[in-house]
Amino acid sequence: MRVLLVSANTERINMPVMPLGMSCVARAAKDAGHDVHQINLLAKQNAVYELAESIQNFKPGVIGLSVRNIDDQASAGARFLLEPVKVMVDACRSNASAPIVLGGAGYSIFPQYALEYLDADMGIQGEGERSFVMLLASLEHGGDLWRIPGLYHRRLGIQNPNTAVRDINTLKLPDADIQIWSVADAADPPIWLPIQTRRGCPLNCSYCSTPAIEGRIIRKRNVDSILTALKAYTLAGFKHYFFVDNTFNIPSGYAQDLCDAIIDSGLKIEWRGILHPYKVDEKLVEKMARSGCTDISLGFESGSNLILKNMNKRFRVKDVRTISSLLKSHGVRTMGFLMLGSPGETRRTVLDSLEFVDSLQLDAVKISVGVRIYPNTALAEHAVKIGVIPKNDTLLFPRFYIENGMEDWIRLTVAEFVKDRPNWIC
Repeated sequence: MRVLLVSANTERINMPVMPLGMSCVARAAKDAGHDVHQINLLAKQNAVYELAESIQNFKPGVIGLSVRNIDDQASAGARFLLEPVKVMVDACRSNASAPIVLGGAGYSIFPQYALEYLDADMGIQGEGERSFVMLLASLEHGGDLWRIPGLYHRRLGIQNPNTAVRDINTLKLPDADIQIWSVADAADPPIWLPIQTRRGCPLNCSYCSTPAIEGRIIRKRNVDSILTALKAYTLAGFKHYFFVDNTFNIPSGYAQDLCDAIIDSGLKIEWRGILHPYKVDEKLVEKMARSGCTDISLGFESGSNLILKNMNKRFRVKDVRTISSLLKSHGVRTMGFLMLGSPGETRRTVLDSLEFVDSLQLDAVKISVGVRIYPNTALAEHAVKIGVIPKNDTLLFPRFYIENGMEDWIRLTVAEFVKDRPNWIC
């Protein structure tokens, strides 16, 4: 079957991002014998025209659209990013009769409501490698759609539960020769090629949407398979990598094994990742630096132990200070993240957070005012309980939690605080 996969993301919210999930699905579909063509609309000057041209030239039997972002997560004037995706769906309808199947991280948080809003035919919540290939087989040869994990079908009313693949080593990483970002694109400024070494997060933070996308159980790739992919990508000309795992250091032993493998391979690469500020020791940081780690995102979210407890974080302020110091001592640039206004926030905890982060002397700080409310989270339950949102709110359109009407004061306080701190972003 001829399969067109489209990355509908046209946003560069923090940095250009290659559609890793879609490329993994493309690899699975290709390995199953399908003729697969990918298009990344982020790299296109006229996205609608490029999409229409690709459809007309390729004549797909199925069109898959990857939806990465629902909104820009900015509480002040939030942009709803499904509107441009709807334009892409309409372009697909105008140029082909092929069924349109949605997928991607953003779609997976709102599988029913995003499907309805975008007026697509079907969607797959969660990992697409197995389910999308099963769907292609059913569409091509006939089969039971009701047994496909995570499948949502508008006309038939199917809403199958999403089940994660236990052994993700059966889900192969994209080949270097099917990457949809050229090496020329990756040269200047460098594109950090995304690689996911594990999926799932057991931490259960009060506001987090990751379980809806990846599940709560950590599933690790074999280190040898990651190293094989890194060697192939490096041989193809890529030298900068972004380990997109939500928590690179969990479990710590696995992270150390991966660093050891990179060091022993002799690969001269640079990489960045995301650390959970808990149970990070000097041994791990030293191996990270030796293996090529240059940049770390440290998502501590608050500088108040009270707020960290309310967020169901396992770490405390002292852990953040220790880990940021370790990273600095090994020359790893660190960006910290603050999220102000969550349940229990007061003027005192806001000031404590700002003063604490300032004392860390990080290379960069990103501040968000307000917390995006996602379905099936403790934050959503709390927001309903106290009347911030109605019980029947789908939350597809962005809603934010800001404690006790503090928004104006927080924004003024942050604006004043960052004036003399050019490396702080808000």
